[in-house]
Amino acid sequence: MNLKSNIAIIILAAGASTRMGTPKQLLPYQGCSLIRRTIESAIASVCQPVVVVLGANAQQIACEINQSSVMVVENQDWHLGMGSSIRRGILEIATCDPTIDAAVITVCDQPFLSSEIINHLVAAYNSTGKPIVACQYADTLGVPVLFKHIFFSELATLTETVGAKKLINKYHNQVFSIPFPLGVIDIDTPIDYQQL
Repeated sequence: MNLKSNIAIIILAAGASTRMGTPKQLLPYQGCSLIRRTIESAIASVCQPVVVVLGANAQQIACEINQSSVMVVENQDWHLGMGSSIRRGILEIATCDPTIDAAVITVCDQPFLSSEIINHLVAAYNSTGKPIVACQYADTLGVPVLFKHIFFSELATLTETVGAKKLINKYHNQVFSIPFPLGVIDIDTPIDYQQL
């Protein structure tokens, strides 16, 4: 599937992992940290550029990232919530390449995220013409999610505590969904991690 696109991907990795008690971005799973797995899936996908938004523990996590293949940006306001990290990522891609057509927003605590899922979002976007393509799991729509560039200004003005789900709900009649049943598994607590 050679669909090189002008679709960026933003990996949100700025959270403090307070419920985990240790930076979950660095937790090992199948011989690789969660952040590195997510970045590898993004790089293997059709999306470019790959932007990683760091915040809490930025220095520690940056050591885990091969900087040559991704753009790493720091969100100084990470403590304000996910909306501030989405804004940081959107502003970065809009500045570095104004021709970007769309962006996939994802997180680094979904261990079953794969390049196939990311490419499926892009393929669905290209084939359906829908401006938002979200993943469906456990009766909800969520990340990873693709937004056409027409939503960038709105994404960049999300209130700090609100994530992308607000726009998915607001424009639900413009959303196409793809199944990602394992998307329900995310790592927030030591118990989640043990079960994984």
